[in-house]
Amino acid sequence: MKNTDLSILEALLKTPKKIVITSHYNPDGDAVGSSLALYHFLKKLNHHVEVVLPNELPDFLSWLPGKKDIVLGTQSEEKAKKLIAEAEILFSLDYNTVKRTENLSDLIDQSQAFKVLIDHHREPEDFADCVYWDIEASATCELIYRFIQEFDAEALIDKDIATCIYLGIMTDTGSFKFASTSAETHRIAAILIEKGIEAADIQSKVFDTQTYDRMQLLGKALSNMKIIPDLHTAYTFLTLEELKSHNFKKGDTEGFVNYTLALDGVFFGVIFIENQHEPYIKISFRSKGDFDVNTFARQYFSGGGHKNASGGKSVMNMEETIAYFIKSLNEYHKQLMPDEK
Repeated sequence: MKNTDLSILEALLKTPKKIVITSHYNPDGDAVGSSLALYHFLKKLNHHVEVVLPNELPDFLSWLPGKKDIVLGTQSEEKAKKLIAEAEILFSLDYNTVKRTENLSDLIDQSQAFKVLIDHHREPEDFADCVYWDIEASATCELIYRFIQEFDAEALIDKDIATCIYLGIMTDTGSFKFASTSAETHRIAAILIEKGIEAADIQSKVFDTQTYDRMQLLGKALSNMKIIPDLHTAYTFLTLEELKSHNFKKGDTEGFVNYTLALDGVFFGVIFIENQHEPYIKISFRSKGDFDVNTFARQYFSGGGHKNASGGKSVMNMEETIAYFIKSLNEYHKQLMPDEK
């Protein structure tokens, strides 16, 4: 897919419009950060702007400026339906297919609004009138910064906008340690810090404010971890019973999968988590180097995302899912054993 000339959108934005910003189900830091950054920016241009997200945010994002203004599809279904139906411009942030918005997907499909996609995931579907897309970007929040640049409006980036953008970049890059982190990513981060954000405080609010239950749940995930040394692979899992026994809340398992890659000699890591509200197992895939988890997730687990970070799901039970996963590794034996190529 090629990017679209932004001149049509720029012309539309010259007069006040009803605008709705959407992102994916189970919104993460990049989804929420990009949505709120764009929300604050467009309000400065005198538009009527609403952020409509499919469901609840993790607690560690509750402090973000503008969070209280977000409309949740699971809590305010009729309001979400009305806002999307009446929107003149609809932004789709941090998702490459409308189905990732789940309970909002039909509303977005039916919307007659001018649709704008801003995203960095692979293989986006052709559903938008205007596309601003780059798989090399570290985060959708990085693209939001560049999008504002396209309008020569960096001067409008205040502390709130900068905080939201920084939060999304920070979380999607694993605190700037993932391979997607570029020199441009660091340059943008430096500019955001110059805007007055409190980078250390943002890090602390996201990563250093943990509940006892979450830390105990992490311990359980670590104790469940298994390694397949011949295939440089590690995986772990959490059952519904384990989640309940540790008073699981949305966002508690964020980042758990990254511990699999901390093992020496492992470059493919996976976590399987039973879903509290839906009859499927949520799966997160991570990799180092050249192993493409996007392809693996798409082929076996109805998922996708990025080369080194993707998601998927399974409708089988936990035992069957893990057995299927291990069996699926055989087809990638040569890729997982690079020394044998």
